[in-house]
Amino acid sequence: MTRSAPSPAELPRGCTNLKLRQIARKVTRHYDAEVVASGLKTTQYSLLSHVVTLGPLRPSDLAAHMGLEPSTLTRNLQPLIAAGYVELGPGENARSRLVSATAAGKAKRTEAQKAWKHAQTALNDRLGAERVVRLHALIDECLALLGGADEGETDA
Repeated sequence: MTRSAPSPAELPRGCTNLKLRQIARKVTRHYDAEVVASGLKTTQYSLLSHVVTLGPLRPSDLAAHMGLEPSTLTRNLQPLIAAGYVELGPGENARSRLVSATAAGKAKRTEAQKAWKHAQTALNDRLGAERVVRLHALIDECLALLGGADEGETDA
């Protein structure tokens, strides 16, 4: 049995990039409103959480794990280093460095994590946990399908 061509009602409408950016902005604002009380931006919280969980590690490994360009990671690390939450220490040899969280960084992450959890719970309540589970599954599926699309892109 062969399937006929999709009807116009079954075809995507609008710009996928625009729709993804719209929801990303709304979700980011939602998380920012909660996490800002800790003195961090959500991007800083995410970076700090990765360093606490994975560190100490080389900046290139951290960038690869987070799916960031090394220059973006370096730029995003600067405010955390200036605040004393993260430090760059010596690595395996004279040319390498390791990123690690300081005691103050670990405490700040714990503080911000409470706000992040509140934001996550509120979003789950607003959208419905089942919808969020489906959304995560769809995003993961799309990421897997798009994984090899760009030569310079790394998986998070």
